[in-house]
Amino acid sequence: MQISHFKSAHKIITGYGAVSQIKEQITHLGISQPFIITDQGVVQSGTLKTVTKFLSDFKFGIYDKVKPEPEPDVVLDCKHQFSSGDYDGIIAVGGGSVIDIAKCVAVYDEKLGPLENLFGENTITARSIPLIALPTTAGTGSEVTNIAILSDTSAQVKKGIVSDFLLPDIAIIAPEMTIYCPPSVTAASGVDALVHAIEAYLSNFSSPITDALAIKAMELISLALPKAYCKPDNMQAREDMSTGSLLAGMAFGNAGVGAVHALAYPLGGRFHISHGVSNALLLPHVMEYNKVACLEKFTPIAKAFGLPIEQKSHQYSADCVIEFLHQLCHDVNIPRSLQKLDIPQDAIPELAREAIKVERLLRNNPRKLTLVEIESIYQAAY
Repeated sequence: MQISHFKSAHKIITGYGAVSQIKEQITHLGISQPFIITDQGVVQSGTLKTVTKFLSDFKFGIYDKVKPEPEPDVVLDCKHQFSSGDYDGIIAVGGGSVIDIAKCVAVYDEKLGPLENLFGENTITARSIPLIALPTTAGTGSEVTNIAILSDTSAQVKKGIVSDFLLPDIAIIAPEMTIYCPPSVTAASGVDALVHAIEAYLSNFSSPITDALAIKAMELISLALPKAYCKPDNMQAREDMSTGSLLAGMAFGNAGVGAVHALAYPLGGRFHISHGVSNALLLPHVMEYNKVACLEKFTPIAKAFGLPIEQKSHQYSADCVIEFLHQLCHDVNIPRSLQKLDIPQDAIPELAREAIKVERLLRNNPRKLTLVEIESIYQAAY
């Protein structure tokens, strides 16, 4: 067994009502004037008030201009507003885009040069600004990972900043924060979390710890996602989704993700397809390609999904898993093809050329991919 390291947010607080802990945790970190980073959806839904009602003893600022698939300019704008006040800590209230922007703002300093210099692994050497993350979606796991994803507009692809200094000091996972999440976001972010769990489990760098987290995440998400999608106020489903997303985040934050994400990055960067939808659309097709390299691992996945595979072959389990994934995406109205997203078929060669550059993720994948094979996966998803 290879040596592995496990990392996560420094403190994790979970459960219904956990948001009530925010005041105590701000004080614990020595923050006197917090700066809230969020987006308009969180503000307009009233979700932000769930947090600010506990902050009456603090003078706080709010930045609410984060948009999905954010670009580096958002980090710079937000950092300028943070630096213009007397703020001494950051609270991220939102989905993965918001939390990723908050991570970047917490570590970025103009002395480091252009923000683009931070793309890659271990380019950051310090962080002095305390950071609390409160996710409002059950999907990205960003609250417990050491990565932030931004859209590189010039290259038309998503790029990551990877550093342990991006790990939040405190993650508060409260299912009530997801109650106003729109059904489409519940679906996309929920399948994204499932992708995290599956890819972490199949990763070349998985461990017994990440495997246990990933399998439990699959079990929770596969059952709870349709319920949360169909009945948004089902709090047990919301809690299971929040827990499943957290576990999946802890799993992939250590084992990594693979080809699904690598192929999804160019889709998001060039065509601005949401991260969750891109992952969901590609997932069954990448699993079809991967299965021959890790066939025996599909049986535990099938069992986690509750599929009837007793005394059946690993091949049978793999086929059942892939069909289940197709059906799950259909049930929550995820588009089933690139064509339905108005992506031209002649864009596939360029998408493949961009995807094969994402070596940081492809090295985790259980089966090696060539440029031709990446193109074939895009074609299968078309």
